[in-house]
Amino acid sequence: MDLFWSQGYELTSLNDLISATHLSKSSFYQAFGSKRELFTRCLSLYESGLVDDMTALLADSSSGLDFINKILLSVADETRGLKSRRGCLLMNTASEFAQSDADISKRVRHGKQQMLKVFVKAVHQAQLEKHISKKDEPEVIADYLLACVSGLKTMVKSGDSAQTIVKVSEVIMSNLSVEKR
Repeated sequence: MDLFWSQGYELTSLNDLISATHLSKSSFYQAFGSKRELFTRCLSLYESGLVDDMTALLADSSSGLDFINKILLSVADETRGLKSRRGCLLMNTASEFAQSDADISKRVRHGKQQMLKVFVKAVHQAQLEKHISKKDEPEVIADYLLACVSGLKTMVKSGDSAQTIVKVSEVIMSNLSVEKR
């Protein structure tokens, strides 16, 4: 998964995968069937891990708005570390070739829908807590938040600093507040 996430599907060669898995070519094919099959398994694993992490973070947050803020600020952490500046595997995949592969496109849409469900729950909670206006439907705000997170991750991939990501996150948060709307 790390290879696909860092390099993309097209740039990850079979030799790269064989080296990473420490398998022979025949064992690789026996275990995974093909590069594409391994890739789709990696997408599923990534999606379930991401959604599980988001769900746990929402449960541990003091409010819906606190969860949203934590998600936005977590993107700033992606500017540092060994596995930094990779973006989101699902969104990277959408950009790389989801339009040319119906099955991959379906998998990306499913992953997006699962993330949106968590955002909708957080927005609904924040609206009940009177932190976010009820003017817009939670689904619309969730789409906005997913677009914001995707944009922030793209900014990270292009080299923006943690400080820039934090400042943009603050603007996003201010646009959600009841007082401003």
